Amino acid sequence: MAVNINTVYTTVLYILNKEQRGYIPPAEFNSLAVQVQNDIFDSYFPDGNQVNRLNQSNRQNDTEFFDMFKDISYKLFPFEKETAFTWNAANTGFIYTGTKTIYKLGEIIATTPASQTGQPAQYESVVQLTSKSDYTEITKSKLTAPTAQYPICFTTQTAAAIAPATTPQLLIKVSPASATTTLAVNCLFKPTDPSWGFTVGTLGQYVYNSATSVNFELDTSEQNNLVIEILKYAGIIIKDPQIVQAAAQASQQEEINLKR
Repeated sequence: MAVNINTVYTTVLYILNKEQRGYIPPAEFNSLAVQVQNDIFDSYFPDGNQVNRLNQSNRQNDTEFFDMFKDISYKLFPFEKETAFTWNAANTGFIYTGTKTIYKLGEIIATTPASQTGQPAQYESVVQLTSKSDYTEITKSKLTAPTAQYPICFTTQTAAAIAPATTPQLLIKVSPASATTTLAVNCLFKPTDPSWGFTVGTLGQYVYNSATSVNFELDTSEQNNLVIEILKYAGIIIKDPQIVQAAAQASQQEEINLKR
């Protein structure tokens, strides 16, 4: 469940204005919102790695609703999606034609038609992701050459943008593969940038507009973290070290409580 951006913004403004510490206009708030959402999203991976080490040493609580590794995984579920990559003859590879930004690639499944393998039915296989140098070495050797049952791939980017995109796109080179091969990739996408939309009132005031706003895509449990982290950046902008210090202490205490 997403976090309402107006709730976060009004909370930040309330805390700043309570002691007349300053004001953050919408444009600055939106920039901070994007930065903080990315910071929190990026933190899931080292945090998950740390908790996983506790799992391996049997020192982590795995009771329902108290399993931290499961909690972090749950927060990532909305960003995980199996995505079809499209064959692009000009680049002899598969490209992603969507609009969202891919953060990580997971399992890659290639489906090869029966006509290409000589089998009675189409063949699905897991594609092994390698480096470019390993890909070259493996494909050039007769002993290790990939097959439809054991394909390999590496990632690069297209030399130029392919419409409707405006920048070069992620390209997956698979061996063996052809235009008849289909590719399904388990992708982890970055959250969409949040934005507090508004109209200007008769007195020149900013009035929240839900129709043009984009909420935070993080789990609702992150609302407190969003407020605290935005306040830390806000304290730097308005040059109030007390806000930075108070928010940093609150953030540190919350992190200690989570990682005990």
